[in-house]
Amino acid sequence: MFTGIIEGVGKVIRLTTKGSDAVLEIDAAMDLNEVSPGDSIAVNGACLTVTSKTARTFTADVSAESLSKTTLRDLKAGHPVNLEKSLRIGGFLGGHFVLGHVDGVGRILGKTHKSGSIIFAIGVEEPLFRYIVEKGSVAIDGISLTVNKLEKGRFYVNIIPHTADNTILIGKKEADRVNIETDILGKYVEKLLQSPRGIDKNFLTEHGFIK
Repeated sequence: MFTGIIEGVGKVIRLTTKGSDAVLEIDAAMDLNEVSPGDSIAVNGACLTVTSKTARTFTADVSAESLSKTTLRDLKAGHPVNLEKSLRIGGFLGGHFVLGHVDGVGRILGKTHKSGSIIFAIGVEEPLFRYIVEKGSVAIDGISLTVNKLEKGRFYVNIIPHTADNTILIGKKEADRVNIETDILGKYVEKLLQSPRGIDKNFLTEHGFIK
């Protein structure tokens, strides 16, 4: 579990393929004292398990599934990456609940500077777009952001100067691909609505939502 508040920008040392999987090595450029092998770190929003570490670097296995659903397969030595350590009990939740389970890849359709901020237009396919709602939350490359506006097949987010200065988004160009994780709440609601029984007054009463 993550919050979408980026803790540091690391740099890829190497991505080594192993059959259909890969091993990713990162220069974290942040405090790893509390991180142990087996812990989770989100890399551009994708939850990876630390397999080994030094004072400032770590390695993680990347499965074929993660390579196929994310932009991790595009990483090369020297590429910057957003990093966030997993949320600990009692930690500060400053963004929204981010699982690190990337749903798919979007594409930057435009960047507009406005009053010191940058408005990003992100294009996504319908399977992802259906879960994105105006004023709802979305994670882009692991960054918790609020959806400003929706149009057909695209949505807009506002990047404030702090976010631009402390994440990799400022270096993204039009047509670049980004990892997208939609809000988990929408998926659960859809699942309930599609159940054979559906949601009605009896269901809500039975489960304690109304009396």
